[in-house]
Amino acid sequence: MLDEVVDTQLPLLVGFSEARRRRAADYLAELVMLAQAYRHYAAGWIDSRELDRRGQATMLRLEELRQGAASRQFTEQD
Repeated sequence: MLDEVVDTQLPLLVGFSEARRRRAADYLAELVMLAQAYRHYAAGWIDSRELDRRGQATMLRLEELRQGAASRQFTEQD
């Protein structure tokens, strides 16, 4: 499912400004890495604890990206 989200969103980046395109690409890259973690778990290469750790790390990174974007938007509107 994560791969499908990335595949459908990726073509939309072309229409974004450079800064917005970078932020969106960062979000999509995090989703790609999370999808990879799920594939590694399914293959038995990592255990559920490691999958959970990677999932939590992804959520933290997405939150950092969201907060950074929000602060930049506020600055741009000033």
